[in-house]
Amino acid sequence: MAVTWNGGHSSSILCLNVSAEGLVASGAEQGELALWDGGGSPVAQLRLPQAEDVTSVVFSARCPSTLYTSHGETISVLDVRSLHEPLERFHVNEEEINCLSVNDTDSFLAAADDSGVIKVVDLESKKVSRSLRHSNICSSVAFRPQRPQSLVSCGLDMQVMLWNLQKARPLWTTNLQECDMEEESLQSAGQFFNPPLAHSLSVASCGNIFSCGAQDGKIRIFRVTGVRFERELEFQGHSLGVSQVLFMPEAYWLLSGGNDGKVLLWDVSSNIGKQQKSPAKSLHRKKTQAAASSRKDGKLNKVASNEHAGVVPKLTIEHGEKVNWLSCAEIKGSRRVLVADQTSSISAYPLPEP
Repeated sequence: MAVTWNGGHSSSILCLNVSAEGLVASGAEQGELALWDGGGSPVAQLRLPQAEDVTSVVFSARCPSTLYTSHGETISVLDVRSLHEPLERFHVNEEEINCLSVNDTDSFLAAADDSGVIKVVDLESKKVSRSLRHSNICSSVAFRPQRPQSLVSCGLDMQVMLWNLQKARPLWTTNLQECDMEEESLQSAGQFFNPPLAHSLSVASCGNIFSCGAQDGKIRIFRVTGVRFERELEFQGHSLGVSQVLFMPEAYWLLSGGNDGKVLLWDVSSNIGKQQKSPAKSLHRKKTQAAASSRKDGKLNKVASNEHAGVVPKLTIEHGEKVNWLSCAEIKGSRRVLVADQTSSISAYPLPEP
């Protein structure tokens, strides 16, 4: 079922990204960077300085030939048309970078690191414009489409945060463990042994819906409303931690990858649509959510999790290896999910049409 892409790396592949022109970039351990054509053949390779693991790669939205890569504490800016020495380097983080995100106007670059800090670089002035902070490792950061000043982040402090670059403090914060502990249906022993450390975020193309994958195997969907967000959906996705989530261009199609070696495709559009079409229910949810300060939002979470217990994957891929990264590409007129794992190969699986 899968087509395997070989020849680009000798080490475990840690990250993937696809440009608007269909070029695939992959980063691996020991400083390895590779570019692939749509057919799965490597077209260029580079070893970055100090052979530090390449932990994140992201193409510019406005200039698809520009590739931002993180390796160690450094961000290198590369021209994929001539993959040689970096055009420029930023060394603004003090610990290893886990995730990069560039906004869709190509004006800001965010880099989340092991110290919990997110450094936001103004790409015009080449200077840090903001330093945002989690209390533990910040695992993922993502700018919201169509909102170049707004981003979301998550980390191993179990916090999910909404930021605006005009403010140094988060606009809104949710602690995943606190929310779960307030659920009446919680089996406390299991929860304490498997806390919801947040690993990955992805924002849908609308910019108002985003997903979070966590160590407890759950996928949580949130809706941003103004300067806050509310939990829209929660469902068990994997038997082990969810290492990756990725919204596809279609409205509310979501890919998830886990430490259980599975890749799942979800269509949550009908569930999210129900919330949009029911004003009375939405009002009830807002009232209940507003009661969180008095520790009464357990009912909301219980309703959200029980009501959508029937959410089932549209496609299950038994990949077999722990998933490091997911990406999606259009190849020869059909869509593929690209999977990076503990090996030096990329696996490409066909996806159904929406």
